[in-house]
Amino acid sequence: MHMSTRVLPNPHPRPHSQRRPVVRRRALSVLLALSASAAVVAPGAAVAQEGAGATAVAPPPIRWGACPANPPMPDPSPRAQCGTLRVPVDWANPQGPKTSVFVARYRATEPGKRVGVLMTNPGGPGNPGADAAMYADDPYDGYTPEMLQRFDIVSFDPRGIGRSEGIRCDESIAGKIPSRPRDAAEFERLRTLNGQLAESCLRQMGPLAAHMDTESVARDMDALRAAVGEQRISFLGHSYGTSIGERYARLFPQRLRALALDSAVAPGRVGAERFLTEGSAAVDDIFEKLLALCEKDTSCALKGQRLIDVTRELFARADAGTLRAPGTDGPTQEKIDADQLVDHLYGALRRLDPETATRDLAALHSGTGEVHLGDSGPERAWQLVLCRDDDLRIRDWAEYRAIRERVAKAAPYVRYSSQALDMVLGCQGWMPPKAPSGKAEAPSGKAKGLSGNVEGLSGKAKGTLPPVLVVNATHDAATPLAGARRMAAVFPKASLLTVDTVGHWMYALPEPKRAINAYLSGRG
Repeated sequence: MHMSTRVLPNPHPRPHSQRRPVVRRRALSVLLALSASAAVVAPGAAVAQEGAGATAVAPPPIRWGACPANPPMPDPSPRAQCGTLRVPVDWANPQGPKTSVFVARYRATEPGKRVGVLMTNPGGPGNPGADAAMYADDPYDGYTPEMLQRFDIVSFDPRGIGRSEGIRCDESIAGKIPSRPRDAAEFERLRTLNGQLAESCLRQMGPLAAHMDTESVARDMDALRAAVGEQRISFLGHSYGTSIGERYARLFPQRLRALALDSAVAPGRVGAERFLTEGSAAVDDIFEKLLALCEKDTSCALKGQRLIDVTRELFARADAGTLRAPGTDGPTQEKIDADQLVDHLYGALRRLDPETATRDLAALHSGTGEVHLGDSGPERAWQLVLCRDDDLRIRDWAEYRAIRERVAKAAPYVRYSSQALDMVLGCQGWMPPKAPSGKAEAPSGKAKGLSGNVEGLSGKAKGTLPPVLVVNATHDAATPLAGARRMAAVFPKASLLTVDTVGHWMYALPEPKRAINAYLSGRG
């Protein structure tokens, strides 16, 4: 892999909060800059040559019109246009049933400077993506005037998400699933109910429920490319959107002009233990950052007590069943178990704000104050997408317990990542939904898409993978740096920008944003 490095200054020398952007209102983490340096690898060589495969299926035209209202958000930009793209539910059967994908575009403001189309995806899985184009010129959440001059911003709600024929499942089943199984019987109950929930999605959504994998989304994206009349596109993916970009690069390398991946998901099938271990170690790493900050920062609200001692005592009380939720006049009768404490720690650490995090821990410790405890559990889009993309299955309760014990050793402060465990447990028993014929659906081997025959999930991409810019925080609870490094490693010519910060979605920080914009604008 070709690499070179240079250093960028960080414009935020002190910790501070970032407002959550409108178009990323459900992103996995809030960004907080903590320190003052970043490393960048320069762009690689030119992209792969245009492939020889001719368009096999002409996409239907998109009827563009004004974008619909989007409450509770403000009205979309009057310059934005919206429409619907019809694509095959199963790309292995392009003449079969179709599904609708909601799309939006914001045309370049200076056609004479236009470079082309920039497609983007905000991640999730489960986040609507069309907002990026609908609010492209928002003064805070949108793109810079220079980017708007040079690119048509084109985005979409992935199949089954948001305004694209949304997810429908029997949520009464979901309410019965144990979030953290305590014994073998609960583990088997979780698997059984997950399977029933998957089948309910198929009943209510039809075959779309069996085809929400990332490869299908990448093929939809190529249909959108063809529908807007572009030979090549640029792509900017954030978080899970980096998986879409990586998959598109493998399927259609000749169709990419420039590829930038922000807060990268590890490529390939990593398996349950590695997925959970890396996510948990990343949260534990951020806890160590909090420990270091509280040694120096008087804003940590523990009144001279050592953070590590307070945290260990809280876990001991939670394990013993004596930890209570704090109240105005002292502890309430509401018990807080260790899993709830882990979940609260994850929420506090992923948006690391030392003052707030330690204030909550102090309130839990003293029993006086106010702490908001959230509910943990997988989102339906995670299950429909990630349980098909990766193999996160665990054989049985004994293996689950053994994995949890090893993960706890890798993350001794926080025990595990609640988000990673939600995803792993959500995939137990979530077998691929069965097609109406009764045969189990599996990722397609070869599918004839809009750019001719290309190999599927396990095959090699035609042509040479294009260069890529991968960007990641050094401390990211949602997409750990280890995964970003592996993402860069699968591309023969990769640039890796690491930002010395705690957070997720680096495009919201000024220096990484400038680097990404320069890379996208400067590709050949």
